[in-house]
Amino acid sequence: QVQLVESGGGLVQAGGSLRLSCTASALTFSSYTLGWFRQAPGKEREFVAAIMWSGTTYYPDSVKGRFTISRDNAKNTVYLQMNSLKSEDTAVYYCAAKYLASRRLALPADFDSWGQGTQVTVSS
Repeated sequence: QVQLVESGGGLVQAGGSLRLSCTASALTFSSYTLGWFRQAPGKEREFVAAIMWSGTTYYPDSVKGRFTISRDNAKNTVYLQMNSLKSEDTAVYYCAAKYLASRRLALPADFDSWGQGTQVTVSS
């Protein structure tokens, strides 16, 4: 497993933007699929975005066009740029990682390393 540390959460008004960062301890960071999930109180953990080792990205319809995932392998860091934020985006956001994934991953059980989470609150 790899250690993941998220940062960048906070309070933002609806329509605003935030960028989350997640830094990993892995020496082979470029071989990981990295994902972002979120969990609101009383709800299940929800897939937000992922980027494969190849650079392929994918999103659910709920954030497509508003959120962008990217990675900087030289810095062992994955980012989540969130624009046009809505109150329903309020949640704890988690970074996740899976080594040498051969397919698209979008379920929490697909990933075996997790960060501690960072709170994102969008005020309406």
